[in-house]
Amino acid sequence: MSYLHSRPSDVDKEGCIQRITTKKANWDYVEFEVHTLSKGQSKTFLSNDQETCMVFETGLAKVETNTESWPSVGERMSVFDKKAPYSVYTPPKDKITVTALTHLEVAICRAPAIGIYPTRLIQPSDCSYELRGSGTNQRHVCNILFANMEAEKLLVVEVITPNGNWSSYPPHKHDSDNFPEETSLEETYYHKLNPEQGFAFQRIYTDDRSIDETIAVEHNSVVMVPEGYHPVGAPHGYELYYLNVMAGPSREWVFKNDPAHEWIIEQNK
Repeated sequence: MSYLHSRPSDVDKEGCIQRITTKKANWDYVEFEVHTLSKGQSKTFLSNDQETCMVFETGLAKVETNTESWPSVGERMSVFDKKAPYSVYTPPKDKITVTALTHLEVAICRAPAIGIYPTRLIQPSDCSYELRGSGTNQRHVCNILFANMEAEKLLVVEVITPNGNWSSYPPHKHDSDNFPEETSLEETYYHKLNPEQGFAFQRIYTDDRSIDETIAVEHNSVVMVPEGYHPVGAPHGYELYYLNVMAGPSREWVFKNDPAHEWIIEQNK
């Protein structure tokens, strides 16, 4: 089993199904968790010295922070509804208390921060939605906390890849701190399949092949990308969703395509 793959797991006593720490990933910036709550259940999440973007994957919740409260956050009941999610951003030293109004799944995206930006609700109308690519490289991209919203380190985006299609493709990387040519960003992929019994493939490889892993991801898998190219393919019959979290020394997404496959872009122009 690849050390870059956090396999789906049963819910632990804290309601957590995925937990990626900087220690587990052996990197410096991105931390990621997924929690489920039953209707009526409450849970508080602390920011400490990190900024947090809590993405409401599915379900409805009452949300309270140190400075804000919202009686009902959320809308979609499936990540495959092709609706942008609701999210809540908090700076360090804030907290988020959620009370589930329905069965709830939340993804918690974190990165180091000093506290420049205030707590705020990110509504679906704040997100930018785009159709990217063509043919079997077409996918639906929703920017949650990207160029559409300010943050210190975090970049958060979700993607739906139709069955039989590829995304994060042609293969690209962002592991060199060499702005404006390229930036260094750690990245997690939180995968979901529709139907849930499906699988998809993700490859992570570097130019020198010091990393060269091909992972069969399942529903609720997390893949860690410390460096290298990282394309994803969805088999026929299975729609693929993933939530990306990125962070690094600077909050700029500047990537480099694998030169061996860059001809694909030129051909499609």
